[in-house]
Amino acid sequence: MLLSFPSPVQTISFENKNFFLKRDDLIHPDFSGNKARKFHYFLQDDLAHIRKVVSYGSAQSNAMYSLSVLAKMKGWAFEYYADHVAAYLKENPHGNYKAALENGMMISEQGAGNREQFEDDILFIEEGGRQKEAEYGIGLLAEEIIDWQKENGIESLNIFLPSGTGTTALFLQKSLLTPYPKGTCHSVRAHSSRLTQVYTCPCVGDAAYLKKQFSMLEQDESLHPTIISLEKKHHFGKLYKENYKIWLKLQQQTGVTFDLLYDPLGWRTLLAHPQIMGKPTLYLHQGGVLGNESMIPRYERKYKTQGTVS
Repeated sequence: MLLSFPSPVQTISFENKNFFLKRDDLIHPDFSGNKARKFHYFLQDDLAHIRKVVSYGSAQSNAMYSLSVLAKMKGWAFEYYADHVAAYLKENPHGNYKAALENGMMISEQGAGNREQFEDDILFIEEGGRQKEAEYGIGLLAEEIIDWQKENGIESLNIFLPSGTGTTALFLQKSLLTPYPKGTCHSVRAHSSRLTQVYTCPCVGDAAYLKKQFSMLEQDESLHPTIISLEKKHHFGKLYKENYKIWLKLQQQTGVTFDLLYDPLGWRTLLAHPQIMGKPTLYLHQGGVLGNESMIPRYERKYKTQGTVS
C-alpha cells in the first residue's frame, strides 16, 4: 500500500478566521486519518507470526474499518466484537460496517475479553487503537508538523483535534516534546510546550474521562495535551442540530468534507475558545468520512433538511 506521507497542509478560512488544515484524510482512500497513524506500526512491521487481529468497539467504528483494511493487506483474519449491532444495520449494511464486512470481518455481539485470553499469534487491538504502538505513527505525524513549521517559519503554533480515546492528541503532544525528554528541567519543557501546544476536546465522555484515557498511556501529566470543552454536556452519537449546521457550513466555506461524528463538536469547541486562535492554529483532519454514510441519513430524517438547516 502506497501511503501519501507527508499529508498536505492547506490554508482555509472559516467563519472569517484563518486556519491551517492538516489533511490526514488524504493519506490513502482506504487507510487514512488518525487510524492510519495509530496502526502504521503494524503496517510496516513484518509480524510474520500473526494470523489474526482481534478488536472491539461500536459497529460503525472508524477503527473497525481501518483494521479490516490492515488485516486484508496482511492476509490476517479479522475478528471484531461489538456489544450491540442494530437490527436495521444488519438488514441494511452501510458505512464502516458494510465496508469492513466486505473486507472479511467476522463480527460477534459480545464482549471481547482482554489480550491475555488470546494466543501469541493473535494481535489484540484496544478499542480505537488506544495502545503504546500508536506512538510510532503519531510520532511521524509530529515530525511532519515540525518540518512544515520550519519550512514556513512558524515557531509558535497551536494544534487542535477532537478526541475519542485521546490517543492521537496525547502522543502528538508527547512527540512534540521529545527533544526535551523526561528529566529535562521544567522551565525548558514548559517553554517548548508554549511554543507548540496541542488542544483537544472530549467527544466520548467528559474531560475527566479523557484525562483517565491519557493516564492509562502516559502518567506524566506534563506531557498531556490541554483539554477544552463546551459548557453544555454533549452525548456521543446523539444528533444535534448545531453539529449538522456547522458541518454544512464547513463544506460551504472550505470545500472540505469533514467527519460528522467528531469534527462538528471539534469545530464548535475550537470556535468557542478564541484565545487559542491568538496564534497560528492548525486543525488536524483525522478522516473518518466513510461514517458519514450512516450519519447523513440520520440527520436528514430527523430534521427533514435535504441539505439545509434553518
